Amino acid sequence: MYPNYSYPAPLVFKITTGLLLGRSRSFRLDALKMIAGQKPEVLILGREYIPAHGPCVITFNHYHRPGFQAWWLALAVAASVEQEMHWVVTNELTYPYKWYGFFGRPLSRWVLGRLANLYGFTSIPPMPPRPQDSEARAVAVRQVLSFIKHTDNPMLGLAPEGRDNPNGTVSMPAAGAGRFGLLLASSGLSFVPVGAFESDGKLCLRFGPEYDLRVPAGVSASEKDLQAARIIMQNIANLLPTSLRGEFV
Repeated sequence: MYPNYSYPAPLVFKITTGLLLGRSRSFRLDALKMIAGQKPEVLILGREYIPAHGPCVITFNHYHRPGFQAWWLALAVAASVEQEMHWVVTNELTYPYKWYGFFGRPLSRWVLGRLANLYGFTSIPPMPPRPQDSEARAVAVRQVLSFIKHTDNPMLGLAPEGRDNPNGTVSMPAAGAGRFGLLLASSGLSFVPVGAFESDGKLCLRFGPEYDLRVPAGVSASEKDLQAARIIMQNIANLLPTSLRGEFV
């Protein structure tokens, strides 16, 4: 049995109007309204670990199953904290191996671009990385680092995997995710892991203890990337039911 995920019509109308007219909205306030309507309500575990403020980055798994979209995870996380978060999101849905990808990709770029403007997100090219996206990815990373530099106590939201795993388990992110995490750490952000899953008919979030992301000195750049990504995902996996931990058991 899974929860029933519904969209309040009045709020959907306001968001759609904002998209079309280019108006700004608070993602946290919209998330609170969206999550408040869910029955049963979202179960929050590890409340003592929910950060009161930044500087930190909240990382969570990109949980997915048929009938459930990952944006519910971002909504639930945003509604759980008291500070407005800055989200790093994809700028395109790739629809791998789907016949409608030819039409879906450009449409998703338009919708996600409007959403990024609506809520002030930083949008980044999809994972896994494509050679033609290298410059756009670098620009997005610089935007995030600039936001951190010019914001008091910044709080970021990020799903490091950046893509759906067909069986819903945790997987290693594509190359570069660990390097990005180390850039955030070097900018003064600590990491707060969250495990997201469905259990007993409820959407569940389990927050874990904050940690500093560090890897040993003297290893190659690729090994730093790999080790950092593994640390990030292991901390998330530790908060999940064993069946969703994948290789991170």
